[in-house]
Amino acid sequence: MKNKNGGVKLKRNKRILFSSLTDIFIIFASVAGSCYLLLGPYFSDFLLEAVYLTLLYSLTFIGAFLYFNVYKNFWRYVSHYEFYLISKTAILSILVCWSAQVLLEKINGYAIPFALFLLSWVFIVGGVSFIRILTKIRYSLRETGNENGRRTLIIGAGNAGRLVLNELRKSHNSPLYPVAFIDDALDKLDAEISGIPIVGSRHDIHKVIKEYAIETVIIAIPSASGPEISAIVTICKDHQIDVKILPRINDIINGRIATTIREVKVEDLLGRAPIKLDLDLIASYLTDKVVLVSGAGGSIGSELCRQIAQFSPSTLLLLGHGENSIYLIERELRSRFPQLEIEPIIGDVQDRKRIQRVFRDFHPQVIFHAAAHKHVPLMEYNPTEAIKNNVFGTRIMAECAHESGAEKFVLVSTDKAVNPTSVMGVTKRIAELYIQHINSFSSTRFAAVRFGNVLGSRGSVIPLFKQQILEGGPITVTHPDMTRYFMTIPEAVQLVIQAGGLSTGGETFVLDMGEPVKISDLARNLITLSGLTPGKDIEIKYSGMRPGEKLYEELLSAEEGNRSSKHELIFIAQPVQIETYNMPEKIQRLKELIKNNEKEEQTEDLKMCLKEIVPSYLLSADENGQ
Repeated sequence: MKNKNGGVKLKRNKRILFSSLTDIFIIFASVAGSCYLLLGPYFSDFLLEAVYLTLLYSLTFIGAFLYFNVYKNFWRYVSHYEFYLISKTAILSILVCWSAQVLLEKINGYAIPFALFLLSWVFIVGGVSFIRILTKIRYSLRETGNENGRRTLIIGAGNAGRLVLNELRKSHNSPLYPVAFIDDALDKLDAEISGIPIVGSRHDIHKVIKEYAIETVIIAIPSASGPEISAIVTICKDHQIDVKILPRINDIINGRIATTIREVKVEDLLGRAPIKLDLDLIASYLTDKVVLVSGAGGSIGSELCRQIAQFSPSTLLLLGHGENSIYLIERELRSRFPQLEIEPIIGDVQDRKRIQRVFRDFHPQVIFHAAAHKHVPLMEYNPTEAIKNNVFGTRIMAECAHESGAEKFVLVSTDKAVNPTSVMGVTKRIAELYIQHINSFSSTRFAAVRFGNVLGSRGSVIPLFKQQILEGGPITVTHPDMTRYFMTIPEAVQLVIQAGGLSTGGETFVLDMGEPVKISDLARNLITLSGLTPGKDIEIKYSGMRPGEKLYEELLSAEEGNRSSKHELIFIAQPVQIETYNMPEKIQRLKELIKNNEKEEQTEDLKMCLKEIVPSYLLSADENGQ
């Protein structure tokens, strides 16, 4: 390793030496050329002045280049930043050199003609800039890409489009060869970017694909909405064209995407404009704090950990029941955030003694409670486990947070808690109500955040649909008119963290999920993105609604209404009169009922008890679904 580092250092020093010697030669040639132009045949009479001026400029230019790290930049990658540094150096050098000349003239009357001084400076600045531009052009001419690659149309001629063009041209082995741009900005029409023409707008995609024999399309518009991407994909699939997309820059920076250009995913068709976060507000309650995430190995919990880690908590506690999932997120976080103190904790939120010890040992200040049983049909068959985990587990976590004097507690909830028709939904509603109850007397600020289905999470429809497509179909959808609200995991978690910063205690925050999406439309989009034709290559079959399912979901009940928050995508449900619920007594009754019916033969009794706590709970899915 030592020899390798030594070799790298030697190579870097050689590059700096070559660059500085080249600049010294340019300075010498600039001074000599200026003398010849101004003095002609009398040039030899001013040799001493020429040597003096060369030394003076060499010292100031080379010294300033070293000071401003100009020599650390590769000439082949020269940009406006390097020319900014050269400009700073040029201004500094002429000020220093002229000051030295004025001082020398006062001391011994030795003067250099100002015209020679200025012309030499102009030639030097032009020379050092020109040699760098020439080097960049020489390397750029080599980067023509692979002319035998698939003819590629880039949609979007902005900064992202130029980035794609440069990436495709860097390699002679690239499978894609850019031939044209399209962009909706009319002032760009008929212009060119590095020799590639801008030939129309999105309305011209049909024509451009035929005219330029396009084989691949790359969407290079990071701010494009889901419907816009969907429209482009539909056109391209009509022509049997492969479609790729440049991800949002935030996704690349945050490490969620490993490559620059990737295939279009169904999540892109449901996406929205990037969410604007109040970073100062978030940092104020997470930075330098001990943060605990329960369910840290799950899809929501693990993404919470990734995003919280970016705000530099003093310690991040990963609490989870499954050892393998906790191990995986711990390993990922240690790799991405080596300076962060991480504590992996295996424990069950239903185990009061274990949770009390965690709070006693680590004193978490901020808690995100994401641990839950969330599979709707499965919980219909296992109501006792849903109650134990979603109700009793939340109660234990909340009481431990209260007893330890934690600052904030955020419950991750679901839209299925609104007018629930399932055991999963009603248990999450009881968790929300208990959070409001304990907030009424605790110094800890408790809040719940409610949102809909999360794309790509465990148990979501997309992995199931993908598997069914791989198996040749059919895709099974429960009902042709069933709709759901969807949000990507990173979007949901960003808003959960933001809502935590907005909380003053007792709120149920509701995330703006956009427009509801038909599950049947989602299935068709996924088939199309797989390069297949719905109804021809892959059939869609309707299997009927399962126990506990709704035809559509709601984000707010009639009694809650909503009011706005400081964030445009976060609303606050009006709190209910929690005193009327008598939560501790009702939860205790639920606990005794479970204890007295360990064999779970009294499922209907359990559901009736749940309905007593949440009167809006409808035991018949059909009744609510219609």
